[in-house]
Amino acid sequence: MNEALLSLRDVRVWYGARLALDIPALDLAPGEVLAVIGPNGAGKSTLLHVVAGLRRPQAGQVLFHGEPVDPTHLAYRRQVALVLQDAVLLDLSVLDNVLLGLRFRGLPAREARGRALMWLRRLRVDHLADRPARTLSGGEAQRVSLARALAVEPEVLLLDEPFQNLDAPTRAALLDELGSLLRETGTTAIFVTHEQTEALQLGDRVAVLLEGRVRQLDTPERVFSAPADEEVAAFVGVENIIPGRIVAFEGDLSVVQAGPHRLEVAAAGAFGEPVLVCLRPEDVTLAPADAPWAASSARNRFRGRVVRVVPRGRLYHVTVDCGFHLVAAITPRSLQELGLACGQEVAATFKATAVHLLPRGRRAGA
Repeated sequence: MNEALLSLRDVRVWYGARLALDIPALDLAPGEVLAVIGPNGAGKSTLLHVVAGLRRPQAGQVLFHGEPVDPTHLAYRRQVALVLQDAVLLDLSVLDNVLLGLRFRGLPAREARGRALMWLRRLRVDHLADRPARTLSGGEAQRVSLARALAVEPEVLLLDEPFQNLDAPTRAALLDELGSLLRETGTTAIFVTHEQTEALQLGDRVAVLLEGRVRQLDTPERVFSAPADEEVAAFVGVENIIPGRIVAFEGDLSVVQAGPHRLEVAAAGAFGEPVLVCLRPEDVTLAPADAPWAASSARNRFRGRVVRVVPRGRLYHVTVDCGFHLVAAITPRSLQELGLACGQEVAATFKATAVHLLPRGRRAGA
């Protein structure tokens, strides 16, 4: 990674007696997009407020270009732009809203106007330049907010769930456009979101924030396929977290005793070690109970009874009691073809390579 543009060192924020944010070390490289995910109350907005200079931490340092700074000082805050969940626009025209930050920075009027119109055009709202901001739709207002933030050419762009209140098509379109703009301009950004698909799409790295601490910081692929501990796994959608113990080894595979069954997993561990078998529901396949096993390359196959069928967006999550509960994510078509209903017997299969193994009791970042 390049030399850090922005760093946090031993930053702590308390709300009364509650430690809301505890960041021993966090570095952001020039041009990097860091996606921050976590449940409500995890400290995501507090982190952004510290970086934006809206809250001074009770302990620790913010470093900018390697030098300690007071993030509440104007000279630093002019290098940072913040876009909030709700577009905060003044009762002015669209163009005048975008011009505000440029005027505060002392740009000549002609240059400021040209830059503002250029960013309105890039966000595809230049036709609204003379409209009163109060007349905009939610999607239009958020485009204007992004144009206003990017027009000042910030060194760090902070995005606090900017698409949360938008409808799905508008959110998807804006996410695509924002990703392209950030890559094109090389803008460094911290993007806070509840939507894990957004973190996967936009983030160069993902930070999982739980109880004010970064519990995992890695590439999106690693965070979602190899979570650092049980709580991170549960948060990122690993619905199958099965306790077991390593009882044998077969070549490169570990054999885990989980309830009445032995599971073969392509992960290392120590003999006798208590572990958690982590398996995403989309990696579990269901078939009729009498389907031939030879049709699948999966090393693990267990018969069980369907105990729950729940719609989740465009998929159904089916819970099967195999001696332990196993959740599979299947399409509506598969649900219909299998004729799945509670009480039905099925065969659940998964590959040894689909499993991520965790030592039981591990707590990352604590």
